[in-house]
Amino acid sequence: QVQLVESGGGSVAAGGSLRLSCVASRVTFSHSAMGWFRQAPGKEREFVASISFSGTSTHLGTSVKGRFTISRDDAKNTVFLQMGSLKPEDTAVYYCAAAGDDKKYYDAVYYRYAHTYAYWGQGTQVTVSS
Repeated sequence: QVQLVESGGGSVAAGGSLRLSCVASRVTFSHSAMGWFRQAPGKEREFVASISFSGTSTHLGTSVKGRFTISRDDAKNTVFLQMGSLKPEDTAVYYCAAAGDDKKYYDAVYYRYAHTYAYWGQGTQVTVSS
């Protein structure tokens, strides 16, 4: 059974930074695009970032462009979300996801939809105070 375990969440003041990590197991990590989504209370799940299986293509959601970056380390089966210039509206549970589709698309833009992911982590809370 595929497992995705997120870490790195917490509480931070506005303007601060956090780095989330997601370790994947029982999945061919180097063949899988990865993504991050978030969900705030009372709101729908929102796309944050995606990275292709090769790591050469990334795509960011409009609300986080210029502030967040996504990267991956295939040797450690880990995907990262570096978050900077955090705002109170970034407060949410952040979820890691793995496409698990064996290199289906080279462009990370295809992975901006939740339905393109087969596996999800349990989420990690990020709280940004004003």
